Amino acid sequence: MLPFDTIEEAATFMGRNLTVAETMWFKYSAKKSDYYLYCHNILFLFLIFSVVPLPLVFVEMMRSLGFDKYKIQPKVSLSLPEMFKCYKDVMRMFVLVVGPLQLVSYPSIKIIGIRTGLPLPSLWEIVAQLTVYFMIEDYTNYWIHRFLHGKWGYEKIHRVHHEYTAPIGFAAPYAHWLEVLILGIPSFLGPAIVPGHMITFWLWIALRQIEAIETHSGYAY
Repeated sequence: MLPFDTIEEAATFMGRNLTVAETMWFKYSAKKSDYYLYCHNILFLFLIFSVVPLPLVFVEMMRSLGFDKYKIQPKVSLSLPEMFKCYKDVMRMFVLVVGPLQLVSYPSIKIIGIRTGLPLPSLWEIVAQLTVYFMIEDYTNYWIHRFLHGKWGYEKIHRVHHEYTAPIGFAAPYAHWLEVLILGIPSFLGPAIVPGHMITFWLWIALRQIEAIETHSGYAY
């Protein structure tokens, strides 16, 4: 929630007029709590898990159009009912684990200093922070993934993620509940080390999930 009642007050505080983006942000967020803004991630994740994999479903169903040459496992495929079952499994995990985790994790976001106020970050700041986030996530995720592919980690946790032997976009977030929690650490570390604005955090979470879906698409273009 912004500590200003009017745009004029915000402009006086910043010593300049608000940009178009800042004016839009003020009108949307001025009277909304920081917790409410943070919980937007629940809607964003639901939309990403539901919509982003759909073009990959089309590609899988239309392999005769020439997409086969890009498929990593050309002899392995899933039927439409199998993909829908995967989506239902992901939504079950979303309702039971991911959603509740978002609802209760706001204090950690407050502690690390994710801000919601004005001014908004510049494009350069957003790009720089996202670059750092991706680098930190990639490095830490690699080592966690190696642990999960060890004997104990695989048998107790990671095997669930590989129940769908043919990679598809819907299966990207499909995992054991403990793996969902563990793999949240690499995504959290970047913003914890280099905290930014809530808009940057939203963008980071969205891009990270889109990247995961593309990685699990089963295709290499």
